Amino acid sequence: MKRLQKTIAAALTVLLLAVLFCIPAAATDGFVDEYYRLMDMADVLSDTEEARLLNLLDEISVRQKMDIVIATTDSLEGSDIEALADDLYDYCQFGYGENRDGILLLISEEDRLWHISTCGYGITAFTDAGIRYIGRQIKSDLSDGNYAAAFQIFIQKCDEFITQARTGQPFDKSTLPREPMSAIWVLISLVVGIAIALITVGGMKAQLKTVRFQPEAKNYVRDGSMQITQSRDLFLYRTVDRTARSDDQDSGSSTHTSSSGTTHGGGGGSF
Repeated sequence: MKRLQKTIAAALTVLLLAVLFCIPAAATDGFVDEYYRLMDMADVLSDTEEARLLNLLDEISVRQKMDIVIATTDSLEGSDIEALADDLYDYCQFGYGENRDGILLLISEEDRLWHISTCGYGITAFTDAGIRYIGRQIKSDLSDGNYAAAFQIFIQKCDEFITQARTGQPFDKSTLPREPMSAIWVLISLVVGIAIALITVGGMKAQLKTVRFQPEAKNYVRDGSMQITQSRDLFLYRTVDRTARSDDQDSGSSTHTSSSGTTHGGGGGSF
């Protein structure tokens, strides 16, 4: 009972803080109200960083006609991060248009957890594979405490993913953007490959020191070791059945229903 009360209290605290940050700034066509899209409740950003990121969030959200929101909290106190992310999105009335199109990133600093909640067209633009991809892009900076850098990457990726989705082919499992390999890794791979090749060839060469070229094939056969008593031609074959693995496996977006009855997509992880 005490644990349940603690969880409920933590959830209410996070939502209360969120409401304090959800102060309407100005009405914008398509948005119920243009709330502050950056809610740094854990105070992990400087004032300069917060202002710069908020400007980016506002510019891309209005241009793309989709809310992009970032929120941080000190601790979940045992609450479910997915439920809190959904509730923040719903109760602050984020989202563009009738379907409340948008995406929200919630960070719990002490719990070292991140979660993305999507809604409306955001569910289409950000597939499960796409959300995992974005999580990998921001994980390193989150782990190092470089929150401003992580949030900027998140915003940039959101812009890219929404733009791609507008073409009718959202980034998904088989079409995710590929980062160019660093030159240092190319050099390391080349050196390692040459080293392995030299070792392998050297080992094979060492095993052949007693072998000498023979002018006739019969010299390779030990006397009396092979006696042919019968010969015939056989047709050998085998039948192999293969089933192609579908490229759509684990593709698309999974959804769930929040406490307010709204359909959300999303996913998360630790850092």
